[in-house]
Amino acid sequence: MVTTKRRTQSAAAAASLKDTLDRTDRAILRALQRDASVSNVALAAKVNLSAPACLRRVERLKAMGMIRGIVALLEPRALDAGMLVMIGVVLDRSTPESFADFEKAVQKVSGCLECHVVTGEFDYFMMLRTRDHESFNRLHAEQLLYLPGVRQVRSFMVLKEVLSTTQLTV
Repeated sequence: MVTTKRRTQSAAAAASLKDTLDRTDRAILRALQRDASVSNVALAAKVNLSAPACLRRVERLKAMGMIRGIVALLEPRALDAGMLVMIGVVLDRSTPESFADFEKAVQKVSGCLECHVVTGEFDYFMMLRTRDHESFNRLHAEQLLYLPGVRQVRSFMVLKEVLSTTQLTV
């Protein structure tokens, strides 16, 4: 829970920094979300800046925490990870220790892309990718059932991805 609280505080600080962004900063962020592989010279041309000024702004946005990282988005099906599974997890106890043990262990689950503490019926929601039903069944039997402090695991196989994006509104 301490890690979650720290991230929440960091998110609040970043949100207040959002107010300091001008139109050019926002244009840079939008362009990088669409294609982070764009060269600095091309990015500068898109946002009407000189290349050195654009690079300074990008570095400033990174230092402010507005840009967490630059990544390549891979095609799951091409990498034999075409099945998307959402998993709801209920812990048997709501103690800081049980949450910490679960959070440490879940980071080692194969194909786990996200794990979130949530409110409501579940304690956590996980999102993972695997090849198919058989590989998920194996992962469930070999890893998910052995996560510490888990009372219940409910799996939801995604039939169709209607919307999946990494782009935030800037």
